[in-house]
Amino acid sequence: MNAKKKKLGFILSILSILLIPALEVLFIIGFNSDYLIKFPIFVAIGTLVLALIILLVVSITMYTKNIKATNRKIKNWLKNVFYVLLGFYIAGCIGFLLLLYGPNEKFKTWLITTAMQTMHHQYFCKIFYDSDEISRIMSKNYVKESGESTDTSLIDKEAKDEYIDEYDKAILDVEEGTKYKIIQFEVDGQKAFLAAIYDPSMIQLRVTDSLGSKGEYVTTMAQKTNAILAINGGGFFDPGGSSWGGTPNGITISNGKLITNGEYGTSTGGLIGFNDDDILLLIKDVSAQQALDMGIRDAVTWGPFLIVNGKPSEVSGNGGWGYGARTAIGQRSDGIVLFLVIDSNASRTRGADMADLRDIMLKYHAINAANLDGGTSTVMALPRQVAINNYGADCHDFFSSYACAINDPIDSTGTHQTRYIADAWVVVDK
Repeated sequence: MNAKKKKLGFILSILSILLIPALEVLFIIGFNSDYLIKFPIFVAIGTLVLALIILLVVSITMYTKNIKATNRKIKNWLKNVFYVLLGFYIAGCIGFLLLLYGPNEKFKTWLITTAMQTMHHQYFCKIFYDSDEISRIMSKNYVKESGESTDTSLIDKEAKDEYIDEYDKAILDVEEGTKYKIIQFEVDGQKAFLAAIYDPSMIQLRVTDSLGSKGEYVTTMAQKTNAILAINGGGFFDPGGSSWGGTPNGITISNGKLITNGEYGTSTGGLIGFNDDDILLLIKDVSAQQALDMGIRDAVTWGPFLIVNGKPSEVSGNGGWGYGARTAIGQRSDGIVLFLVIDSNASRTRGADMADLRDIMLKYHAINAANLDGGTSTVMALPRQVAINNYGADCHDFFSSYACAINDPIDSTGTHQTRYIADAWVVVDK
């Protein structure tokens, strides 16, 4: 009989330990999100959680009481282990609740702003917070753009006689005939690469061959164009989180031809592209035909705009995009184009926010700059031997025999790899 009681107590203990965290999460969801009905079912669930905790204590007590007195040391040891584990569990639960709902909103802000900018992962924050709380946090983290579009008269491609500062010198101090220069630094402990392209006429937009169904890797697009440098482009639709990335957001133009004329994916930004004079245009509220009439040869649709006509956008908090791997494009008043990529860690707790992108572009004297797609899409690719010899790239991806990434993209599973995207900016040598 004692053996049966001990076995029963042990089974009940295991079931209790497994059920408590699951029910606790349901309890949290019920009171704080829009996902499930809040009341009264979750009051009952909360009561059940407390009952299971009591059951856990009782079952362990039953188990230990049936141990013979000669095994008193074992009995006391089991009790101590149980209470220590129970203490850790309770502390963990309290800590988790404080992290989600405590007075310090740093974690809450990170979770909401990071999740809300990725259509496939918004449920991460919607599980724990209702729409009012999400709106409140997002209202504190935003990018306020100037509302202007690019004034082409501010771009003067005449060479300067002297450097403004060390950042200007870092861009301009190159040998004659240099196609591009890459400057390396760190942002929040993560690697960053800023490429200066001295002849913007070499920049083209490459679009996936399987438009509307499947994207391509940046390295593949670089290979197909024999590019000497490439980065990812604008945002794209990813229905159901399929990761095929075959349909660009909004207006897409490649080599003067209209590729897509769909809807835009965010509330800020607009058209990002080059005209026939190789000037980077950031344009608000423009139709596809208007863009073509303006002589735009290559363009994507995304944002937000970071700098327009030398005027930086106002960034409140982290800008509403959280922290993560980022890609941005900009142009200086002398016509030099800047490609910027910044890595992140797997959890997206480190990396860059919109203020970081804006400030780096300002530091290197961009007069116009915009955010491009980020996260796993963030890639800067070079021909393989250049990437290996000059930047220590391990070229672990096997998607292209021609090019590989010099940064370190990480996908949602924590794997060090990039993803299919709809388009990429490529630099093709003349």
